[in-house]
Amino acid sequence: MADVTTDGTERRTTRTRQIGAASTAALVAATAYALATGRTKLFGIAWIAFGAMAIAGWIAGRTSDTHSGTLVWGYGLAAGAMITSAAVFLLPQAIGQHPAYGGFGVALGLLVGYGAHTLGHRLSHMDLPLDRSLAELTAHAVSAGAIIGIIYGNMPDLGILLGLSIVSHKGPAGYAAVRRFSGDGGDWTAILLPAAGVGVAAIASSLVALPASGAVRGVVFGFATGVFLHVAMDFLPECEIGSEVHESLSHEGDAHTLLDRLRLHAVASTALGGLAVFVGWLVIV
Repeated sequence: MADVTTDGTERRTTRTRQIGAASTAALVAATAYALATGRTKLFGIAWIAFGAMAIAGWIAGRTSDTHSGTLVWGYGLAAGAMITSAAVFLLPQAIGQHPAYGGFGVALGLLVGYGAHTLGHRLSHMDLPLDRSLAELTAHAVSAGAIIGIIYGNMPDLGILLGLSIVSHKGPAGYAAVRRFSGDGGDWTAILLPAAGVGVAAIASSLVALPASGAVRGVVFGFATGVFLHVAMDFLPECEIGSEVHESLSHEGDAHTLLDRLRLHAVASTALGGLAVFVGWLVIV
């Protein structure tokens, strides 16, 4: 029985590494095309997102314990940066294209984001060749990359700060996903699939040219704003009983007291994430 189990684990690891290698090769090809066609901002965003997620996954695969403080600060910084970026860089673009349709687009993005996240739970009841959390993360990475590509493809003058802020959550997301996956005996290289998915999808969707209609552009940019706001709010650290942060507590003692202390870190990290974007914007402008 032990030999069968070991053989199955080895096959799983080999398949995971093959998928990771193929995903990385696809990203290399896509970013080479991006450079050749002058899409330098998407080239940078793609590789920064890949590096952040891959490095965080590599660290998680070699960490025996999940530190609650690491999750709170990682999620908080990313959420604060994303909320600020969406409000400052995307929302004005959506409303500027068309006030009403831009607003409807924001509402649509928030509702679709919520619906996709909620219905995504059905993946847990399906027999997938990929770990459920990694499958969800891959779907999210491809969706986010597609939206980033459409935005930069149609508004190439946008600064790179927006894209970097949007993918800022990839590090903590990759860390948390690999911690769960490796805990079940999985190999950390599985994270290379969603890590590469961001850039591949972004570069492919940058080829889509939106109509000149202000209403259409308002809906598209509003939708992007709503989706990223939903993702950002989903990453706000939840220091409650039963939350991921609570499950990561490795200390003995009163959980309520520890969570109360982490709530202060959650507020501080989100505020610092937003402040970092503000400071970056001041430097750029």
